[in-house]
Amino acid sequence: MNRELGAFLRARRSEVAPEDVGMAGGPRRRVRGLRREELAELAGISVEYLVRLEQGRTTQPSGSVLESLSTALGLTEAERAHLFDLAAPRARPRPSDGVRPELARLLERVAGADVPALVTGYRLDVLAWNRLADALFAGLCRPGANLARYNFLHPQASALYPEREEVLRATVGQLRLATGRHPDDPVLLSLIGELSVRSERFRVLWAGRVVKERTHGVKRFRHPVVGELSLRYETFDVPGGAGQRLSLLHPEQDGVSEESLGLLASWGLSTTEPPAAP
Repeated sequence: MNRELGAFLRARRSEVAPEDVGMAGGPRRRVRGLRREELAELAGISVEYLVRLEQGRTTQPSGSVLESLSTALGLTEAERAHLFDLAAPRARPRPSDGVRPELARLLERVAGADVPALVTGYRLDVLAWNRLADALFAGLCRPGANLARYNFLHPQASALYPEREEVLRATVGQLRLATGRHPDDPVLLSLIGELSVRSERFRVLWAGRVVKERTHGVKRFRHPVVGELSLRYETFDVPGGAGQRLSLLHPEQDGVSEESLGLLASWGLSTTEPPAAP
């Protein structure tokens, strides 16, 4: 895991433009991003110590060092959490294979007919969903489905997202966070290995050590039946769910999205047979 910490620091260092942190840049620089000397100066640590960190030769750096590096690199909150996870992995509960029956019933009763809702695990396994989520995510909501496999491998997903690249980056970012929190999970590592073999785009994004955690925002869809719609999503941790998250989607106030989602709900779309596996 120390090697992962070093690789993450190198990847983030390469993404910081010197000009953005008040240092001289210019076209003659031979190093992409910050030099080690520059990052060490910004973080208030020695170059030798930073070299040991990036080479995985230092165990458990202090919290103050990690905070300084986070600030110097301008890490997001998700990236900062990932950095701390890599530096000092914590034991976390293993996920269950399903959601509580009460939560499954809640998806239909509380989410209602006009709000797509689904529960995913930290590996992005799809654990539960309501009728409208099944209609929205064509071909996804099936027993044993996984959102990462769907986004990268399923033919229907490539047409569903107008902004597919952002969806793919977010998917990789969530899996990268999961590996920091659960570094010894063989099922998670197997999933990453499978996607690396089957998707060149996944391999490229994974090598870039993208880290993202999406808790709210807007996602655009190009649905094969009702056309384009923009939905706001809110994602919540499920208490006692060992990494499970509940996602709810509702339409933007543009009139068109609300009408399209209402049409999707009124038709009660649901595939009767699962599509062929990607």
